[in-house]
Amino acid sequence: MTKDPANSWADLLAGGRAPRFLLICLGVWLNAADSLVTATILPNVGADLGGYAYFAWATAGFFVGAILAGASSGRLSEMFGLGRATLAAGLIMAAGCVMSAAAPDVGWFLAGRVVQGLGSGWISGFAMVAIALLFPERHLARVFAAVTFVWGIATVLGPLVGGLVVAVGDWRDVFWLFALQALAFSLAAPFLLRAEPPASGGPGVPWMQLGVLGVGVVAIALADFAGGPWRSIALVAVGLAVIAVVARIDAIAKIRLLPVGAGDLRTVCGSGYFAMFALTAASMGFSIYAPAILQELRGFSPLEAGYLVGVESMAWTVSALAVAGAVGAWDRRWTRLGAVLLVVSLVVLAMMTGGGHLAWVILGAALLGAGFGFSWAFMSRRILSVLTDEDRAIGSSAITAVRQTGAAAGAAISGVAANLSGFSSGLSAASAQAASVWVFVAVIPLALAGLWATWRMTDEA
Repeated sequence: MTKDPANSWADLLAGGRAPRFLLICLGVWLNAADSLVTATILPNVGADLGGYAYFAWATAGFFVGAILAGASSGRLSEMFGLGRATLAAGLIMAAGCVMSAAAPDVGWFLAGRVVQGLGSGWISGFAMVAIALLFPERHLARVFAAVTFVWGIATVLGPLVGGLVVAVGDWRDVFWLFALQALAFSLAAPFLLRAEPPASGGPGVPWMQLGVLGVGVVAIALADFAGGPWRSIALVAVGLAVIAVVARIDAIAKIRLLPVGAGDLRTVCGSGYFAMFALTAASMGFSIYAPAILQELRGFSPLEAGYLVGVESMAWTVSALAVAGAVGAWDRRWTRLGAVLLVVSLVVLAMMTGGGHLAWVILGAALLGAGFGFSWAFMSRRILSVLTDEDRAIGSSAITAVRQTGAAAGAAISGVAANLSGFSSGLSAASAQAASVWVFVAVIPLALAGLWATWRMTDEA
């Protein structure tokens, strides 16, 4: 069959689109890599600034900022214009990086992470707007494929960049490096992202739901400092309940964050979003705490720990490519297998991270990544297939919001488990050994709930 020259990579990059395409890829890189770059440098941050109890906040705070920013990006691009809005987003992210790089104490470091999350969330959101406005429809499939590829590469390289920079310099250099990249992005944005925004007067931003969502995530994060196991568990429960209330509020709100039925677990939409939230939350302990545990118990360097974390991302990418063409019954089978593998990975990691043979830890990381690789695209496609045309736009953006919310909540929950194991008192062999078990055991019930929801969303109609 003859290829259409108007739907090729050469045509996509022609007509002045190549610089825009590269800028969008840089924005995706900044969002993905910066969200994970702390995975391999937190032990060094803790040794320098103190605050081992705040490990989870470095990730949870970033994602809270990213959630709030990403959900408001469409409306802000209408209000201020795409180029100016993206310029501001890059400067905000650069400012957050500078705050963390120059932080005199852990409070400033964590505040910088929240600001980075805001800037990064807006960069990611404005990049999606730019794709819709600046590229012909015939190119959208290729552009989104490239975005997915860049995201996958960034999730591998993010922790590795952190480990490599620490190996040859100082952890603060990581944030100076990202500040320079964000500054270059922001300076190019007004020239390359010139576009007429959609007509103003759209539905607006669901601030009520976003505010309640933020309260729920912060409540879980505050459980780290509740002063006792039962208080911590109670705050986690309250936080999860508040997050669940978001769906109830959304169902009656004039400006919706989620599609119709998103809060009903009896629907494909509701069970699908819950499965994504629960499985993502259950996976966060590995990327946050495994590097520190491996460095303490096994003598890994930051770079070596980064490579092991990268196993998860590489397994995700390879498995996703392997099943990308699955259709029919195999679509459903791969989705369910992915959820099963994620639960199995947590059991393997809980048993082996602290003292088992390293091959078992690598296997656990690979199973964790493969679980998402086998299931994530099919979950997304299944949810989108049941949405109405009216809900398709918010439904697709909600997939990212649900994932980021799960990441923030999971980071906070794993932080509670680690701190109750003694991590808050400092990184030692005893605290690392205890955390190597409970960081994973604590989220197995959440993973099982995600497995149940996965089964429900893939039931035959």
